Amino acid sequence: MTNSVQIDYYSDVLCVWAWIAERRLSEVEKEWGEKVTIRHHFMDIFSDSHTKIPQQWADRNSWSGFAQHVRESAAPYEHAEVNARIWQSVRPSTSANAHLLLKAAQLELGENPAQQLAWAFREAFFMHAQDIGRLDVLQSICDDSNVDYQSLQQHLNTGTAMAALLSDHKLSQQQGLKGSPSWVMNNDRQTLYGNVGYRIISANIEEVLRTPYTEASWC
Repeated sequence: MTNSVQIDYYSDVLCVWAWIAERRLSEVEKEWGEKVTIRHHFMDIFSDSHTKIPQQWADRNSWSGFAQHVRESAAPYEHAEVNARIWQSVRPSTSANAHLLLKAAQLELGENPAQQLAWAFREAFFMHAQDIGRLDVLQSICDDSNVDYQSLQQHLNTGTAMAALLSDHKLSQQQGLKGSPSWVMNNDRQTLYGNVGYRIISANIEEVLRTPYTEASWC
């Protein structure tokens, strides 16, 4: 039996399914505590939303159709509130600025504070319809979250945050991940993707904890 599980969690801050999965992340930490280590990575899903959405939703009412899809996707989940303005009148051009700052936060502050900042970014967009594609909006959220924006800026200036973000993108491609969110565990042998229920996530964690790495997991 192994003592702990490492989960590499890949997401995009503008992805509604990752917004829904925030509660599941909290439950993993609550149930499994120190037995699970979550490393957060960011995927290139909405790096150019103003090209992606009009193209992929051209025959489904474009922005309005996508906005409706997001609202309907989140509707069954009380914890995943969605503001009616997102993607309708508030249309971030990219998630890359938020991801870059979050990699800087990981480098400067560590994993947990960076994840709290990621929550703040997502909450600002999905609940309060703030355009988190804008650097000035992100800086304001950092200020409200008591995160020193200037301390993050040094990692942008030196390129270390960009290098870390590009490394995330490369890893997601190498692992053939299909989208956001993706949970990767068991030395990359198990991947859960999309709107996966908490019990499935928990069962996979339990199986990895029970199974030595020298054996193939039955889960």
